[in-house]
Amino acid sequence: MTDETFTASARPPASVDEFRDRLAAVTTDLPRRLRQCADYIAAHSDRIAVSTVAELAAGADVPPSALMRFCQIMGFSGFSEMQKLFREAYAPGWPDYSTRLKNLKQGGAGSPTALLAEFVEAGRLSLESLAKTVDEVALAEAVRLLSAAGTVHVVGFRRAFPVASYLAYVFEKMSVPAMLHDGVGKLDHRFALRPGDAVLAITFAPYSEETLTLAQDARDRGLAVVGLTDRVTSPLARSAAATITVPEVDFGAFRSLSATIALALSLAVAVGSARE
Repeated sequence: MTDETFTASARPPASVDEFRDRLAAVTTDLPRRLRQCADYIAAHSDRIAVSTVAELAAGADVPPSALMRFCQIMGFSGFSEMQKLFREAYAPGWPDYSTRLKNLKQGGAGSPTALLAEFVEAGRLSLESLAKTVDEVALAEAVRLLSAAGTVHVVGFRRAFPVASYLAYVFEKMSVPAMLHDGVGKLDHRFALRPGDAVLAITFAPYSEETLTLAQDARDRGLAVVGLTDRVTSPLARSAAATITVPEVDFGAFRSLSATIALALSLAVAVGSARE
C-alpha cells in the first residue's frame, strides 16, 4: 500500500482525545512514511500548535508532502485545520486560578509553610535545570546583540510581565537605554523602534500574540530580536536571531519564575558590563 492509496477518514476529529483515538486506530496499517509521521506526532503532539509543516516533517524525517498526506488521512483538509484543533484545545494553556487553588486543596497542600516549602522546591529544581541546560552560545549571542543596540525594547505580557518590567529596571540601573512596552492604555509604542535598536521579547505557552506580533514586526524592520521563552519550538523562535529557553518546574499548576528571573538578571548585567 502506498501513501497515495491509503484512504482518508471521512471527517476530522472533534477533539484532541478523538484525534489520539483515531491515531492509535490507524497507525498499524499506515505505509512507512505515514507511520513515521504518526509515531512522531504521537510523541510530540504538544508541538503541533506551535510548529510549521516543515518543522514537524523534519522531526519525523519525512518530506512535507507526507505530513500533509498524514493530515488528510486523519480526516483534516490540511495541516492548518489539524493545527487549529490543537491551538483551540491548548489555548487556555493552564487552569484558571480558582481551579488551581481547588486542585491544591484536594491534594492536601496544607499550611502556608508547607506551600512555601513546595514552591521553594519547585524553584530549586528550576534553577538546577537551568544551570544544566542553558545554551551558552545563544546566551552569548543575545548579550552581543543587546549590548550593540541603541535602545533595548523590552516586551512581555501576562506571566512574562514581571520579568519584562524587572529587566527594564535593571537595564536602567546599568545605564543601558531601554524601553518597556507595557501595553498600558492599549498604546502601541511600535513607532519607537529605530534602526540599530533591538527587541528583547519574553513569552511562554500559551504565548502572547502581542509579544509575537511586535517581535515579528521588529524583525521585518531589520532589528535584532532576542527571545526568552520556554521551548525551542516556541513561535517566538521564528522571529528571534537568538533564542534562550528557560525551564520552570510547576507546583499545583502554578509555574515558578525563579529560573526566569535569574536568567533575566544575568542577561541584563552581562549586557551592561559589555556596554561599559
